Amino acid sequence: MQRHLISAADLTRDDAVLILDTAEEMARVADRPIKKLPTLRGRTIVNLFFEDSTRTRISFEAAEKRLSADVINFTAKGSSVSKGESLKDTAQTLEAMGVDAVVIRHGASGAPYRLANSGWIDAAVINAGDGTHQHPTQALLDAFTMRRRLIGRDAGLGQDLSGRRITVVGDVLHSRVARSNVDLLHTLGAEVTLVAPPTLVPVGVENWPCEVSYDLDSTLPKCDAVMMLRVQRERMNAAFFPTEREYSRRYGLDGDRMARLPEHAIVMHPGPMVRGMEITAEVADSDRCTAVEQVSNGVSIRMAVLYLLLGGNEPAVTRPTGSEEK
Repeated sequence: MQRHLISAADLTRDDAVLILDTAEEMARVADRPIKKLPTLRGRTIVNLFFEDSTRTRISFEAAEKRLSADVINFTAKGSSVSKGESLKDTAQTLEAMGVDAVVIRHGASGAPYRLANSGWIDAAVINAGDGTHQHPTQALLDAFTMRRRLIGRDAGLGQDLSGRRITVVGDVLHSRVARSNVDLLHTLGAEVTLVAPPTLVPVGVENWPCEVSYDLDSTLPKCDAVMMLRVQRERMNAAFFPTEREYSRRYGLDGDRMARLPEHAIVMHPGPMVRGMEITAEVADSDRCTAVEQVSNGVSIRMAVLYLLLGGNEPAVTRPTGSEEK
């Protein structure tokens, strides 16, 4: 493992499998009466969020507290950032406090990389989403969910996703989740197909390690997992498709389309879901949809990442031996 986690593309196959296997052990902590490990006791982690977030921020905070770290939550609103303080000054303030890791979400692509390589702060940096660039822990939790569902919990240990076919559908242009998943799933051996309106496909996508299709119906019968992306209207400054109804008709997942999936295939969504547009309530509430499971798995993955960056480079042993660690 490297010192920072900035991009899913930085992970080797062995790095990714180590994180997934470690997360499998971390997931067992959730089954304990006391859901805590002493692994990061005495370490201080700052959640530095310049963008609004619910799932990611709470997931990181839960992971940090389950590992017994001291947690500082920093939001741009109501802080000196709203008064014009720069990222450099904020970083130097955190350095003066002696933090061990910074989890950063920022609206500018490249901000976590800048923080990690600037020399402003001597701490591990974890990218919790930067602009339309990367969201590596989301890709990891998605891969973790796929491996559990398609291979099995214990059967999947040590394995990647070789030969699995994944379809990612929707607003690829504005999606850091899509970029991160393409990078990581390719590293893990999966075959990825992007499906989107031509206006929502990024320039240069032909250089990505994936296929591109504009026809959702033709890809569904041959995929193991289909991931629906939210249409990110807050990042749009133009009309990328005629109407919501037209988008839903061509690229939305409803019950009829779900029926075309192989029996073992799963439906994924990073959240938040816009029900009725990219996914219907029937699909979102079905047993095949893993959206809630992905949130739960996100805590395990982030525990694994924090443990490996700050605690050690071997899988954590969380099974009790004799008396259980409280």
